[in-house]
Amino acid sequence: MSSPAPLADQLDLLIRSRTAILWIRSLEEERVEALLERVASRLGGRLLLRWDFIGGLRGAVGRDGEASRNPLAALDLLSGLPAEQGAILLLKDFHRYAEDAGICRRLRNLATELRQRPHTVVITAPEWRIPAELEDAISLLDLPLPDGREIAGLLQEIAAACGEPLSPQLLEDLATACHGLSEQRVRQLAARALARRGRLGEADLAEVLEEKRQVIARSELLEYCPSEATPADIGGLESLKAWLEQRHRAFSEEARRYGLPLPRGVLLVGPQGTGKSLTAKAIAHSWGMPLLRLDVGRLFAGLVGASEARTREMILRAEAMAPCVLWIDEIDKGFGLGVGGGGDGRSDGGTSQRVLASLLTWMAEKSSAVFVVATANAVERLPAELLRKGRFDEIFLLELPQRLERRAILDLQLRRRRPEHRIGLDVLVDRTDGFSGAELEQTVIEAMHLAFGEGRELGESDLIAAASQVVPLSRTAREQLEALRQWARGGRARPASAPPGEAGSSFDPSSVAD
Repeated sequence: MSSPAPLADQLDLLIRSRTAILWIRSLEEERVEALLERVASRLGGRLLLRWDFIGGLRGAVGRDGEASRNPLAALDLLSGLPAEQGAILLLKDFHRYAEDAGICRRLRNLATELRQRPHTVVITAPEWRIPAELEDAISLLDLPLPDGREIAGLLQEIAAACGEPLSPQLLEDLATACHGLSEQRVRQLAARALARRGRLGEADLAEVLEEKRQVIARSELLEYCPSEATPADIGGLESLKAWLEQRHRAFSEEARRYGLPLPRGVLLVGPQGTGKSLTAKAIAHSWGMPLLRLDVGRLFAGLVGASEARTREMILRAEAMAPCVLWIDEIDKGFGLGVGGGGDGRSDGGTSQRVLASLLTWMAEKSSAVFVVATANAVERLPAELLRKGRFDEIFLLELPQRLERRAILDLQLRRRRPEHRIGLDVLVDRTDGFSGAELEQTVIEAMHLAFGEGRELGESDLIAAASQVVPLSRTAREQLEALRQWARGGRARPASAPPGEAGSSFDPSSVAD
């Protein structure tokens, strides 16, 4: 398979300009080799040599196996080549030896020597903390995962070899499903499909999704969250629901032809229990996308540079599941100012600032179908750069439920547990002013405990008694809630609920807040 033309062009330019040492960041050694073969051919047939610790040198006539188990000798392989014969030496896993003083010194010497000779050293490794003395000597290039065109070409090639060419629609569906997987993973999936059924087909779509789930399961950074929630399970929030429906349509090919970009994401702010988490789950389920939950704390590792590497890995894994919903839960706790030294970047040596910068850059520039849903309780802790336009498509404030919303939430919670209930709710709705959706649910559960303990059926008096025992967040955190409302009134966030009396502000009794 051919590699992306822009990267081939970059390599071509770097090699022609006598850049001595290159690092191609990738796990896919076969794709790196194919890319270098293409570039070597474009540069007039340069010699492509390969070296690994076990097999030693490959690609030079009569010299196969040289320098096996000898990394320092591998760097001397170019010295024996004539100056007029341009060569590219691909070193595999060589980053493991760069901490050795002799190898580091030899690399620095080569960075100077090869300016006068048409030879280039290429190191391929997924991650590498380059020693400080080599930073100026090494140029970094990232090999992206195969794009849709490459994957489609690979699948068609495999199908044709089996005598079962794919229809255009099936090819498009399979290529889209495989987006974000490495070429090796795609080949493995195709091999399993051929072994099981003798051909590629629609049945492989489910297997591709399962493969992506396993990729996430092997990661410590993301959690795959299955969800059955739908927008009908959310009490109120009509303005937010309407906005989300618009954004869902923007993922279609029709929207691409219209000129619309892929949606970026949404930031949901509000007090606890107002449905932020449930909204994230409902978006993924109703859009038919996998939901990936990111605990920001998992990005931070003890070693210098490890947190940034984990952030890159998280982004790659999220894009491997695209189209998907990436749920960044309680983002204010991970990047909030003054939280564990996080947001100010002083007590952690600036790690949190670098991680945040990497995340924000990706959010602003990403071209993948990853819809980011971030939730926050304490918006005043969030750094200003996170709230700027371009990071999210919109910021919504999820308030405490209004009167009609409270009735809908209470009715659904009761019908879930007492499908035939005939309990009047007018008094209870009035008594629960200032309750969140979660507190309304707990009121119903507590009332059932009271009735069950006395061996009788649930009644209105139990619900009123249970409500009187709840001290809602609107009382215990009154100052914080008022500060949040004041912040939103400045035009910084849109209300998620329609104002009372407006169209769309009446709610289906089958809706509920989380």
